[in-house]
Amino acid sequence: MVSLEDAVIARLEYYGERFEILVDPDLASDLKRGEDIQIEEILAVEEVFKDAKKGDKASEEAMIKAFETTDPLEAAATIIRKGQVQLTAQQRRDMQEDKRRMIIAKIAREAINPQTKLPHPARRIEIAMEEAKIRVDPFKSVDEQVNITLKAIRRLIPIKLEKVKVAIRIPGEDTGKVYGIISEFGKITKEEWQQDGSWVAIVEIPGGMQENFYQKLSEITHGKVETKLL
Repeated sequence: MVSLEDAVIARLEYYGERFEILVDPDLASDLKRGEDIQIEEILAVEEVFKDAKKGDKASEEAMIKAFETTDPLEAAATIIRKGQVQLTAQQRRDMQEDKRRMIIAKIAREAINPQTKLPHPARRIEIAMEEAKIRVDPFKSVDEQVNITLKAIRRLIPIKLEKVKVAIRIPGEDTGKVYGIISEFGKITKEEWQQDGSWVAIVEIPGGMQENFYQKLSEITHGKVETKLL
């Protein structure tokens, strides 16, 4: 349980009422991101307030109306997940940086240069984001911000979220191992066995994952894979 001195306010406006609790800012942020944390560890005090600074408690009537319970632990979980948690300046910077890296990684993994059909290096995407002055919101989803980012950096570099199709041929004895790798990257759209015992397939993968895909196939087959971008 966090001390009152180190706690911050988590707030939720619900059914026309304001509900506040005092929480550990780091643990509350972790719970909000989906981590499994006991509510008792997050709260500085097991009470739900109408105004935490004044110490005014929320009424039982308001609690039942909003949360269908007067249990402060159950209500607190909802307040944290659906409400706003105050952050320190450093926490916000750290969360923004983590989200920025996730956005860059997703774009690098799934986007390509439509002119060459090849992926952009992560550093090129990062530079384009800096030039476009992209502001990362630590609370918005990665997918939502990827779309916003792509619109902004498309003025600077040719880029598009796109899947590509790759034809592969491997020795028959390596097929079982390759199936597992393909499922990590994408899906098989067509496959057949050849008279020489080799296996050929057409695989659809996110455009930015081409290099990693080729490298994995080469490692598993000891360089005996043949690939062609379609």
